[in-house]
Amino acid sequence: MTVVTDKNIILGVCGGIAAYKSAELLRLLVKQGAKVQVIMTSAALDFIAPMTFQALSGNPVRSELFDQHAEAGMGHIELARWADMIVIAPATANTIAKLSQGMADNLLTTVCLASAAPLMIAPAMNRQMWLSEANQENIQRFKTRPLVFLSGPAQGEQACGDNGPGRMEEVSTIVQNCAQMLQDIQQLQVEKQALSGLLDGQRLLITAGPTIEDIDPVRYITNRSSGKMGFAIAEAAVEAGAEVVLVSGPVALTEPERVECYRVHSALQMHKKVFNHLDKVDIFIATAAVADYRVQDIETQKIKKTRDNFTLQLIKNPDILADVSALADKPFTVGFAAETSELEKCALDKLQRKNLDMIAANKVGIDTDGQTKGFEADINELSLFFKTPEDFIKQKALPEMSKRQLARELIKEIAQQYNSK
Repeated sequence: MTVVTDKNIILGVCGGIAAYKSAELLRLLVKQGAKVQVIMTSAALDFIAPMTFQALSGNPVRSELFDQHAEAGMGHIELARWADMIVIAPATANTIAKLSQGMADNLLTTVCLASAAPLMIAPAMNRQMWLSEANQENIQRFKTRPLVFLSGPAQGEQACGDNGPGRMEEVSTIVQNCAQMLQDIQQLQVEKQALSGLLDGQRLLITAGPTIEDIDPVRYITNRSSGKMGFAIAEAAVEAGAEVVLVSGPVALTEPERVECYRVHSALQMHKKVFNHLDKVDIFIATAAVADYRVQDIETQKIKKTRDNFTLQLIKNPDILADVSALADKPFTVGFAAETSELEKCALDKLQRKNLDMIAANKVGIDTDGQTKGFEADINELSLFFKTPEDFIKQKALPEMSKRQLARELIKEIAQQYNSK
């Protein structure tokens, strides 16, 4: 038995020279026990005959959106509901553009738009088309969607004689990627189920991202925080049943669904927005990397480069986390400590000094490979320190994993500690 055994898979075939490889992909999927129905675009019909796919799948091939017989029973909706997964291989630049924009002008794009099934795309095109700005913008849109996955493209010689990125991934690799995608989705469902109901009826206030402290209309002071951890925590809290308010500094992230989100610029603005929304908050999670200092006198005009040396006078920003934790009726308060050294010592000091209920600490900086650790990355690891009802300090390590997975594990720990108090 494999992951794709007994899965209902729609194989979309677009018009490209790589369409001949789709027949082998279909054969491998069927061999592994999948039930496959093929949808061909009109351009694909110019490259390979539908009879090939019909013989390999044992099912009629569909290509027309306005098929009188099939659409008498809303055939495209029936197909969309039937699918456990949709695989488009080869996926041309044209189809990728349509799907990224939500267009539905043929049977394949209509089924994709009407289906809740995960979508695997195996691009195949000329290297210049793949690298074009328009195509890359479309690919980036896909990467922000939770149930859209890419397989390839591979590097190598192309039918046009060019050499570079754009070849369709080998079919055996596409099958492996499909299996991995289904495993990841199954694991995600398990993780979400484990969160279900843990924070029902609770109101959470979360801060995320950096703050920006202006120097003049052009320059500013900030840090490397991307906001990914805070946004992931907000998503996980919603999955756990919480009502979530998210206050974020400037980040390039899409606002999570079912989250009340506010965007701010500076530490002073974040402080004000947090205290405007503290009413009836049960849990406060301070994930934001708030600037410790701001410029005392912000210039109204751009500072000109007229001196060899230049001094900025900085003054301390308010400490949002400490101010929340100092309230007489404070919420359950969780802080973050991003440290380059002495992680445990710094985290425990912050936990005690700011009277926190829990702190999540992680190492940040540049590793030996020149990669940013903690900030900006998609993976992370955390060391948790929290006070027990008996006022003891306990520690728990959350190993390296994706920030979304880490956020779910963190929310489970927060819910457990909150409910124990």
